[in-house]
Amino acid sequence: MSLPPGAELAGGAAGPDALRPLLELVLTGLAVGAEQRSGPIPAGLPGPLAEQFAGVLRYGRGEPDRDALLRLTVHLAQGSADPADPACAAHLHCPPLAVAVAADLAVGALNPSQDSWDQAPAATAFETELLAELAELVGFPPGEAAGVVTSGGTESNLLGLMLARDRTLGGEVELNGLPAGARPVILASRAAHFSVQRAAALLGLGERAVLTVPVDRELRMDPAALADTLAEAERSGRTPIAVVATAGTTDTGAVDPLHQAADLAARHGAWLHVDAAYGGGALLSARLAPLLDGIARADSVSLDWHKLGWQPAAAGVFLARRAESYASLARRAVYLNPADDEQAGYPSLLGRSLRTTRRPDGFKLAVTLRTLGPDGLGRLVDACHDLARATARAVRAEPALELHCEPILTTVVFRYLPDGGDPVTADRVNAELRRTLLREGRAVVGRTELPGAGPGRVRLKLTLLNPWATVADTARLLADVVRAGRLSA
Repeated sequence: MSLPPGAELAGGAAGPDALRPLLELVLTGLAVGAEQRSGPIPAGLPGPLAEQFAGVLRYGRGEPDRDALLRLTVHLAQGSADPADPACAAHLHCPPLAVAVAADLAVGALNPSQDSWDQAPAATAFETELLAELAELVGFPPGEAAGVVTSGGTESNLLGLMLARDRTLGGEVELNGLPAGARPVILASRAAHFSVQRAAALLGLGERAVLTVPVDRELRMDPAALADTLAEAERSGRTPIAVVATAGTTDTGAVDPLHQAADLAARHGAWLHVDAAYGGGALLSARLAPLLDGIARADSVSLDWHKLGWQPAAAGVFLARRAESYASLARRAVYLNPADDEQAGYPSLLGRSLRTTRRPDGFKLAVTLRTLGPDGLGRLVDACHDLARATARAVRAEPALELHCEPILTTVVFRYLPDGGDPVTADRVNAELRRTLLREGRAVVGRTELPGAGPGRVRLKLTLLNPWATVADTARLLADVVRAGRLSA
């Protein structure tokens, strides 16, 4: 039986020849789509855009379409938010480095899976060496840490809190038989990532097991309030199993007081998990690394290199200070990691991950680190930090804008000030001007709300992760914000 055209494989000796012309089509499609988009995001409303792109998939339905790769790539690029455009600055959504994307292609072509050594011999060795290097960067004792490449901070935070739960409860959670006052609790700041609550729910503790700690104006955890919350939890018969400190909050990039969090966690026998999904990239910068002083005292750490690491998603990393902490996650599947294989010297990473089939997403980071070196990546971090500080100065110089706080990492939080100063109006105008810019396809600006109650808390946010963007680029972006604010007022 003959196989249909287009069914050639990406791997094997003939794989590169099959891929080469297809890559040219993809590159052409990316260029044409970007030209058609001509901005950071396609102009228009969500409904009509969705119908337009759904119509693309209906084209020639049921019939082979030899032009599908080029045609659909054009539409994907035309209809994407492009983080490489300086006006696309809303989220922790980085423009990936070309070398990282190229490395990711190799992984896609070979399709290794890291649930057993015999599916990924080289990738198993690469991930083990990469994680040892990152553990050293964090400051964990050499040879003692263990970890895994994850899908991102949400998975990493779940892993950290699972190990914290298992250390305290032995992995057997029988909450229904416990009195309410005896429930285990997790402490995190009000600005901590929502995945902390999600993890508590998935672990059988319930979202209400997360006790939130007040923050200051920069959204940094208040250490005195943490001490009080821990003490009150114990007085009420609860067991603090973990303290989650954030190193780089999503909105302001604030770093919680890590040494004080470590002291308090140790005093109360709690696990310290540091969520450095955003701020972990600062470890590469001689200027910013001191912000994370104390991270080496954590029991576990999450890092996302698809934020301040310029990797294609996903490129998360979870690290546990002590390899033995992983005991409750160990699994034996005879078709993947039989004991006699391990005894014969075949390593297994199965007991490091919540996933079974697992793509070697660390390869692109390993290539990037070898290509640029940690110092080279650190220069990219510094470039974005410099841009954030310069943009904050521009916000202060514009009477129609109000800066919330000085940039800590690479985010600038501010708002447009409509005439009259009414907080309800200010919230409405700031929310609307962002949508105006989206409809026009001119800019992707973030929106958030400060902790508290009542009106006047809506803020705009620029998350500056493009090391090639300039002060002139963000000046144009701020001018567009002011123009859209006046239209929305």
